[in-house]
Amino acid sequence: MSKIILITHQKGGVGKSTLTYNLAQNISKNASVAVLDYDLQGSLSQLKNMVSGFDIIPFQKGKEDIEKLDYSFIIIDNPPYLSNYLKELIEIADLIIVPTKAGILDLLAIKSTIELIESENKKDKAMIVFNMVKANTSLTMDILLGLAEYNVKVANTHISDLVSFTRSVLMQGVSKDKNAQKQLDNLTREILNQLI
Repeated sequence: MSKIILITHQKGGVGKSTLTYNLAQNISKNASVAVLDYDLQGSLSQLKNMVSGFDIIPFQKGKEDIEKLDYSFIIIDNPPYLSNYLKELIEIADLIIVPTKAGILDLLAIKSTIELIESENKKDKAMIVFNMVKANTSLTMDILLGLAEYNVKVANTHISDLVSFTRSVLMQGVSKDKNAQKQLDNLTREILNQLI
């Protein structure tokens, strides 16, 4: 049976698609992976003929169709708004990753996403991931303190705002940048441990 990872946040610009791509690339080194692109922009779907190692599937179907897919891991990239499928996707997810930038507006915006996850009784299956973190800033610690009120696990690994992550789609991953690859490996390990 597939492990389903949902990447969601109702705010745009937090790096959901790039994080989805890089996690799929990393996990696919040792397992079969499908990325389901639920975002109507179809950013990842446009890459389906250019990637190797995992499948990208433009998808707008329900949970029964997802559960029929034969992959070790299914990673779902969700649009930055409340879609018709979001509650259903939360319901079937084994892990819900909520990427966020370390900014005040991002902290305010995450509330509605966390409330939706909580309404489906899946808060224990959620993990907030700091993404696109700027170097040498104390804001991340301030935002971490602000997130404490939601009582949701926050990943120990933060993904930096490195050019390698931005270029990763063109370069088929981040393996040429040791720092970026180390961050991605650490986050992948944390995610896999949450799925055990």
